[in-house]
Amino acid sequence: MLPLSLDSLELADPSDAHALDTTQAAVRGIAAIIARTFSLPVPRQVTVFVYDGRRAFEQGLIYDARVSPVLAAKLSDFAIGVGAQGQVLLNADVSDWTSRERLRLIAHELTHVSQIELAGGEGRGEQWLAEGMAEWIAFATLERLGLDSVNRRRQSATSGVRHHATLLRGGLDLEAHGTPRAFTAWHLREGTRATYQLTFLLADFLITRKGLDRMKAYFTSFRGSLDRQVNFQRAFGGTIAAFETDVLAALSATTDPTLAGAPTVTAPPPRSEPSAP
Repeated sequence: MLPLSLDSLELADPSDAHALDTTQAAVRGIAAIIARTFSLPVPRQVTVFVYDGRRAFEQGLIYDARVSPVLAAKLSDFAIGVGAQGQVLLNADVSDWTSRERLRLIAHELTHVSQIELAGGEGRGEQWLAEGMAEWIAFATLERLGLDSVNRRRQSATSGVRHHATLLRGGLDLEAHGTPRAFTAWHLREGTRATYQLTFLLADFLITRKGLDRMKAYFTSFRGSLDRQVNFQRAFGGTIAAFETDVLAALSATTDPTLAGAPTVTAPPPRSEPSAP
């Protein structure tokens, strides 16, 4: 367990990804990028739990994150990270625990922590959009560190989604997949890799056209109302159903969905295992 102080005024942007060689250094460095480059809120105190296997991770979800035993068992079967209110929980005993994957996972989960700060609580907003934004910020953070690029991930995700047999068939039905429970069932049915690639493209589509500030405003709106549909329409100027129509048309029209609309937003900077909401 690592209780870390993350005062944004005291955090320093990392100059070299190689300096982020410990969990503490990685969390503090990535928190600095998230706070300063993307202006996302980071709580002053974040507790990071690192577990050495699936069973320990499951027990940590129950006793440290206070997740129900049934949900903890399900999450630990597929997830390697969870971001909660003021907490990040990581399972370090995975096959692809490379430096880049470790930093991506920490950035993804810290973004969930920031979303909870914006929304004033957990489980608010469309879960597919929360996951997609977390992926977008994580990839943009890797780009900022010189380890990857948003464009490369965009191309890889587009190819992966378009070659998936059933993911796009008959529409996405995003409104039915908005809750954490419904989203989990969706990605377990369709496959975690392709579903998370799709969520990244959905968030990328919105950020490219509307800007990251609109995305942040969407999550912030849940402090005043828990109506997911109304908040989406106010933030992005259209319904979830209309957005789904637009993004499906873009995916069908080109191998790069951002080419079907406004110019790509470049961040100031193939998923192997998922991180959970």
